[in-house]
Amino acid sequence: MTGFTYYTPTKVLFGRGVEGQAAKEIRAFGGSKVLLHYGGQSAVKSGLIPAIRQQLTDAGLPFVELGGVKPNPRLSLVREGIALCRKEKVDFILAVGGGSVIDSAKAISVGFYMDTDVWDYYENQFQPVKTLPVGTVLTISAAGSEMSSSSVINNDDFTDGDLKKGHSDDLTRPKFALMNPELTFTLPKYQIACGVVDILMHTIERYFTNEKDLTVTDELAEGLMRAVIKEGRVAVENPTNYTAMANIMWAGSLSHNGLTGCGGVQDFASHQIEMELSGMYDVAHGAGLAVIFPAWATYVMDHDVGRFVQFAVNVWGVNPDGKTEKQTAVEGIERCKTYFRSIGMPINLAELGIPNLDRLEELAVKCTFFGKRTIGNFVKLGKEEIMDIYRIAAEQK
Repeated sequence: MTGFTYYTPTKVLFGRGVEGQAAKEIRAFGGSKVLLHYGGQSAVKSGLIPAIRQQLTDAGLPFVELGGVKPNPRLSLVREGIALCRKEKVDFILAVGGGSVIDSAKAISVGFYMDTDVWDYYENQFQPVKTLPVGTVLTISAAGSEMSSSSVINNDDFTDGDLKKGHSDDLTRPKFALMNPELTFTLPKYQIACGVVDILMHTIERYFTNEKDLTVTDELAEGLMRAVIKEGRVAVENPTNYTAMANIMWAGSLSHNGLTGCGGVQDFASHQIEMELSGMYDVAHGAGLAVIFPAWATYVMDHDVGRFVQFAVNVWGVNPDGKTEKQTAVEGIERCKTYFRSIGMPINLAELGIPNLDRLEELAVKCTFFGKRTIGNFVKLGKEEIMDIYRIAAEQK
C-alpha cells in the first residue's frame, strides 16, 4: 500500500426534496450572484429549472443562465460561460444536471481566473490557485463529478472530430451536492445503463493496480462493484425504483471521490482510450467503456493474472474450482461482458456505431497526445498497444 491523501470536502445532502435547499447552500458558501448552468430542455420541461429559478428569486439571489450543455461538453460553451460570468460578476456556479453539466461548470470556474485560454488547463499548462465555487443538483447518476476533482472537456475547435481531455485539481471539487434520486426517474433506460457502466469503471480503473496488500480498499471496491451490478440491473428494468436508483446515485459519488483507490495507483487507461472514441464519434461515454474495458482486460490480463482471478471470484462470483488461474480470469471478463450486454450495452465497435476501422491509428495518436505520453499504470501503453486494444474491441463478441 502506498501513502495517500484522501480529501473529500463536498457537502452531500441526499434524499427526497433536497434540491429545495440550493439557495440556502449557495448563501452558506458565500454566493451572492449565481450562474445557473444546465443542459437541454428536459430539466426545463420537468419543472426543475423553473423551480430553482423561483427558489433563487425568493431567496433574493440574482442569477444569470447558461443552458445548452451537451454530452461530451464543448469548450466553446465553456468559453461563453467564462465571458458571461466575468461580465455579470458572478461569484457562484450552480450546475443542474449530470457529469457533462458539472464538468462544464468546473471548467468555467477554473477559466474565470485565468489570463490565458481555459484549454491550457486541460493541456496541463496551468495550475489554478483560485476557482469560482461550484454547487450541484445531480440529475444523472454516472460520472461522479459531483464529488470528484476531475473534469473532461471536448475541444470543438477541431474540424475533424473533437479532441477530448480531462484534468484534475482539488480546487474544482464542488462545495455541495444535492442528490435526490427521484430526479433520475425520467432517464431513458439506455442512459441509466451507460451510467451503471461508468460508475463500475470508476472503481475498476482504481482496482487494477500493481500495489499489494490493499485489504480494506479492495473490500470496499469489491463491495461497491457487487452492489452496482445488483442494483444496476434493477434500475435499468425499473427506473422508478427508488431503492435501486438511490443506491446507484450514492455509488456513483463514492466510486469517483477517491475512496476506492486509497493506497493504490489508479490506471484509467480504458477511460483514456474511450475518450478518443467519444471525442471523435460523440458516442455515449458509458457505452464506449463497455466496449473498451473487456478489450483492455483481455490485452493486459497476463500482466497479473492473479488480480484478474480476484476480480472474477470476488466481484463476478466465478467458482475457481477445477479451473486454471487463466481460465478463471477469462471467465470473469466474459461475465463482465455478459452483464454489460444484459443491461443493453454494446460489446464491440460495430455495435457502438463505429463499423469503419480506418481511423484507429488517428485515435491512438491522439490518445498519446501526439506521441508525448504513454497511458495507464497497471500496464504502460503506447500507440501500438492502444491500436491493438481497439482491434480487440472491434472483434470481441
